[in-house]
Amino acid sequence: MENLKKRVLTKQQKILNVNLWMIALVTMTIYCIYGMIGNSLMSYCRDGSICVWPRLFAAAGMEYGIAGLGITLVCIFRKTSFTDFGLKKKNSALAVSGTVLCFLPHIAYIVLSGQFEGYEPLSIMVTPDLHKAGILTAIAGTFIVAVVWGFFEGFNYAVIAQFVSERYPSNGKLFDWGALVCTLMGILFHPIHFDFPGMVDLATTFVALYGMLMIRKYTKNSWGCVFAFLFIWNAI
Repeated sequence: MENLKKRVLTKQQKILNVNLWMIALVTMTIYCIYGMIGNSLMSYCRDGSICVWPRLFAAAGMEYGIAGLGITLVCIFRKTSFTDFGLKKKNSALAVSGTVLCFLPHIAYIVLSGQFEGYEPLSIMVTPDLHKAGILTAIAGTFIVAVVWGFFEGFNYAVIAQFVSERYPSNGKLFDWGALVCTLMGILFHPIHFDFPGMVDLATTFVALYGMLMIRKYTKNSWGCVFAFLFIWNAI
């Protein structure tokens, strides 16, 4: 009877479970859709003969669905603000600088392995066509890229990590379930190679993402995650 009582979830744990299931179901639904139409979607988005705006919106819609829609729906459902998840001024400089330090090994790997082809923040497959379409289109399109591929992708990690950490708290100074789950999630959603360079890539990616999320935990500030996806992860 005593063991049974220990397994009874608190109200807050039940809320966190629902939040995580909502995010997981939305994300996996969109990801499954991408799995079915991904090749056709990528061909469409790369077709320069089509107007750039529908191609950008198609890519942005899929990206937002995978990394953003779930946490947005949870915030609407719970009537909470994004600012409740660390989007604040306090410790923002510390969060950003700490995150940059965590990404240095991964940046070094990319440069030393000869994969660095230039620093291009806020650049996706349709970016060259946005620039060709004129200054206003380039500015508006780049803003959409920044919001979807930068803000939401980075903030998505921060919110999910916070939910997991609150649901499964850890007393370890260097270990956190939320950071670990989101790091593995980030690694599994990207190609993995099992040769030596691939293992180095895997290790430095782990350090970058796990370190970024531990910085978020200790600073209680999520701007480091957003900065990483705006100016590092999608830029090199």
